[in-house]
Amino acid sequence: MGALREREARVIVGDAIERNARLYPREPAVISGGRRITHAVFAERVRRLVQALHDRGVAHQARVAILAQNCGEYLEVYGAGELGGFIVATVNYRLAPPEMAFVLGDSGATVLVFEAAYAAVVAQLRPQLPQIRHYLCVGDGPGWAEPYETVLAEAEPGPPAPRASADDGVYLIYTSGSTGRPKGVLLGQTGAIATARIVCEDESLQQDDRLLLVMPLYHVGAKCAQLGQLWRGGTIVILPAFDPETVLATIERERVTTILLAPVMVRAIVECPTLGRFDVSSLRTIVYSAAPMPERLLRRAVAVFGPIFMQHYGMTESGPMGTSLLRHQHVLDGSPEKVRRLSSAGQVSPTYQVRVVDEHDADCPQGVPGEVLLRGPGLMLRYWNDPDATAEAMRGGWLHTGDVGVLDDEQFLFLVDRKKDLIVSGGENIYPREVEVALQLHTSVLEAAVIGVPDERWGESVKAIVVLRDGAAATVDELIAHTRRHIAGYKKPRSIEFTESLPKLPNGKVDKTKLREAVTATAVAR
Repeated sequence: MGALREREARVIVGDAIERNARLYPREPAVISGGRRITHAVFAERVRRLVQALHDRGVAHQARVAILAQNCGEYLEVYGAGELGGFIVATVNYRLAPPEMAFVLGDSGATVLVFEAAYAAVVAQLRPQLPQIRHYLCVGDGPGWAEPYETVLAEAEPGPPAPRASADDGVYLIYTSGSTGRPKGVLLGQTGAIATARIVCEDESLQQDDRLLLVMPLYHVGAKCAQLGQLWRGGTIVILPAFDPETVLATIERERVTTILLAPVMVRAIVECPTLGRFDVSSLRTIVYSAAPMPERLLRRAVAVFGPIFMQHYGMTESGPMGTSLLRHQHVLDGSPEKVRRLSSAGQVSPTYQVRVVDEHDADCPQGVPGEVLLRGPGLMLRYWNDPDATAEAMRGGWLHTGDVGVLDDEQFLFLVDRKKDLIVSGGENIYPREVEVALQLHTSVLEAAVIGVPDERWGESVKAIVVLRDGAAATVDELIAHTRRHIAGYKKPRSIEFTESLPKLPNGKVDKTKLREAVTATAVAR
């Protein structure tokens, strides 16, 4: 038994790439952009990329960044980290250039793989990033970048040496921070394997499953879904962006069995006028995450696709597992208690633990809200370059999520608030502070407070309440355009109200509870 445990401890995610090439060499691993790449070819391309990076002096655990929409090359870069021992730092392509510069600088990346579509913004950022020594471009790129395909073609396809270790970090994924700066979350090889196994078990994955990835691969949710398929040896079907009709056509053409969607995407598909033209009978599982599914929408979706829905709750820091509401728990016509649990985040995932605690980290009585804590094998290794934040988040060995929730008598978790005021709009996480800082850069703005308000389409939308300086003027359109120059477009306010003053707490901070109440009262009065 001791020898068996020792062998298991040495397993890395990259072993699945090699195993799939041996067991399923002619089966498709990746279908993307008209290309169908077998497991054997995928493994060879990953090995070539690992060797190419070693040839360029890229060291073990060095950061290799990628800026791209979903594509097969994205998975190859991930694979290079999984097999060759690099840390893959993902860059959200929707960020504004200053935000991208921060992520690339903070990660310390020495290599950037980017799609040709982003050549102009990368050229703009290059003077700010002297630590990046190698630029690899996917597609027809500028002369200062090496062509990705040429780099692979010139590299040896042999087994990498050195290879990754089970103790390595492997993914560096940035999340929005409550202070307005993104936080880099370092996830490890062992945690990734634990996540892959849970996904396989929860979703009952088989080798013949086909996952459609349309959620962005810079997000941990998409990576988590891909890990399950990689571990089982299934097929990844990739779309670069979400379009409901394209998704439906791809499901029909490729006989997709599994898909990960944000609730806003589910709504778009259910409301697609051409829905009835497509054969979606191959689907066995629809996983939704990033936000709760409204019961009314869930009922409509089940009527279309059948009882094949399941939900994962977690976050980047948890790998992103935590709790799951499984297919058989999506009961629409059962007892009132079972129907009520449709609004829950499910029960704790295998090998994880969940607690709800008060401000002293003492367990709350059943039914009493408190902060949600998670513990399990997939938790982050640490926040990048931020030991203080790591120590605070991981007090006592438990991840303090910042979410407020309640556990019922059968340990179903109900999320009732977000301690850190996070806004989830269309599956994207938005922290109000980032938007407030951008607004306050406008010369006419004295103060700004940002909250999330209910939105039928997006789940939540960003609303700003602004106090202008005496004698200054600004329009709603002007301020929205201003924020777009400083932060990603999806973070900009969708509505702005002007006011003479903001409600304050005794410590001088904006009282957002009163602000939300005032906004709600105004909306009701209208």
